[in-house]
Amino acid sequence: MAPLGELAQIRPNKKEAKSVLADDDEVSFVPMDCLKVDQVALAEHEARPLGKVYGGYTYFRDGDVLLAKITPCFENGKLGIANDLTNGVGFGSSEFFVLRPSEELLAGYLYHFLNRQSFRDWAKGRMTGAVGHKRVPKELVEALEVPLPPLEEQQRIVAVLDEAFEGLARARAHAETNLKNARELFENFLGALFTRNDADWISAPLQEIVESDCSLSYGIVQPGDDVSEGLPIVRPTDLGRRIITLDGLKRIDPSKADGYARTKLKGKEILLCVRGSTGVVAMASEELGGANVTRGIVPIRFDPEKMDQRLGYYQFLSKPVQDQIKAGTYGAALMQINIRDLRKLAFTIPPLAEQEVLLERLDSVANDFDTLIEDYTRKVSDTDDLRQSLLQKAFAGELT
Repeated sequence: MAPLGELAQIRPNKKEAKSVLADDDEVSFVPMDCLKVDQVALAEHEARPLGKVYGGYTYFRDGDVLLAKITPCFENGKLGIANDLTNGVGFGSSEFFVLRPSEELLAGYLYHFLNRQSFRDWAKGRMTGAVGHKRVPKELVEALEVPLPPLEEQQRIVAVLDEAFEGLARARAHAETNLKNARELFENFLGALFTRNDADWISAPLQEIVESDCSLSYGIVQPGDDVSEGLPIVRPTDLGRRIITLDGLKRIDPSKADGYARTKLKGKEILLCVRGSTGVVAMASEELGGANVTRGIVPIRFDPEKMDQRLGYYQFLSKPVQDQIKAGTYGAALMQINIRDLRKLAFTIPPLAEQEVLLERLDSVANDFDTLIEDYTRKVSDTDDLRQSLLQKAFAGELT
């Protein structure tokens, strides 16, 4: 075992680049987006003159290991090895740790060692800085104890892991493709159902078919910090499941909800994401009565005399409505749809008696769809778990 600070140079001096290149020579420019998760190579990047990037960016060269140090990039596992750089030199985000392995340490071995979830979990609790801008301290990386077998054993470990992970990547990609296809199939099924041309089916904008007290408004702009036993709120990150319950919800000071009575939940609302992943939708459980939502969510209650709430939920999932949401979404750094366009979304309204029949069919198909999604999601998760299991064994000397 040896501390990483003795096995690798951390943040090499950028004067090295000036010693071999002129200001108008091109080098690779590598922003944070080019550093991927579970991908050794950097994503495609552009070339810029050395003089344009020398001042404000982090220097590295071919063979250096790049590790994101800021939240949430670090926790997400952004990590890679610089290779095939323009003129062998790169400059990138100031939020990179640049680690240049010594002759005793292989870059691939270090990459796999740092890619362990156990390392990220350990370092996460030791990050410093303000919320939203926490960073892994350099001293922590320098002191990190690294198991150091002979180079031949490092090469063997890297070869075994690379081969195993190549297979896992194929399996994960296959499962993700099946997951995507299943979602598209369900979305298209709903689209075909809600685009029938029955004479007694009508179309109306969303604002005309919601309850009179459903204002189609944004939620709390500044919810503040967590407060034990406080008011539950639903955030866009909570919308990954069909039914939202109290489990895992953030709780805030109830006074933060003053002025947001229009988005106070009664329970059973449709919760639509309007910022970030626009169009993501879920249903609020009854136990959410009295809770509220944040700025990125609009609660929706259909007028029961016009549209059954569950039928409205399914229609939100359909391709025709999702396409309208996509068409109204704008922005670059933060995608969003404004309330004006949301209110104009066109919905198909079957007669109430027919809605009940449609729901029986939809519920049956949705249950089969959920089973399919759970299966493919579990397969994706299994590949991630197996990857981490192999990494743990590799650095515990148990890899055969």
